[in-house]
Amino acid sequence: MLKIGVLALQGAVREHVRMLEQAGAEAVTVKRKQDLEDLDGLVIPGGESTTISKLMHKYDLMEPIRELGKSGFPIFGTCAGLILLAERIEESDVSHLGLMDITVRRNAFGRQRESFEARLNVKGVAEDFEAVFIRAPYISEAGEGVDVLSAIGDRMVIVQQGHLLGAAFHPELTEDPRLHAHFVEMAKQARQAQTV
Repeated sequence: MLKIGVLALQGAVREHVRMLEQAGAEAVTVKRKQDLEDLDGLVIPGGESTTISKLMHKYDLMEPIRELGKSGFPIFGTCAGLILLAERIEESDVSHLGLMDITVRRNAFGRQRESFEARLNVKGVAEDFEAVFIRAPYISEAGEGVDVLSAIGDRMVIVQQGHLLGAAFHPELTEDPRLHAHFVEMAKQARQAQTV
């Protein structure tokens, strides 16, 4: 069974754990550097990207996660987690992990009261996928190696770049584990590639 970590510094950690278990993986929480050992993948939940970044630095997680991401280790960022993965953030000179060749716009769909749900077609994953957007970002630019899996109009909301997956919303706040199952499959393929 694959072992997937959920960064447990902020956000809907239990909900991600539940979804990963429904998708057939063993899910564990990650709070310290040693928790990253023996994992097949990592989920970075939503929350507040600046706060999560500060906590990642405080607990000495930023560099180890960045190095894992550069090495081909599967990482799935949702909402704030997507912002943490991005190489570029609009109206900011600072990025966090800087792993995905994307530009994101924070709070792009509006504030808390503009939160909404949408049905998405997710390329190769699911049709009619329920997505919960809460103070959500979107991807305004994606590099050549980035596959856009879903968009709302011209606003990209799910992207994949090899072993990295990013969603602008909260897939853990529904009863649909298909996006988590897609990430588990990505982690499975990455593990198989390492053993070849």
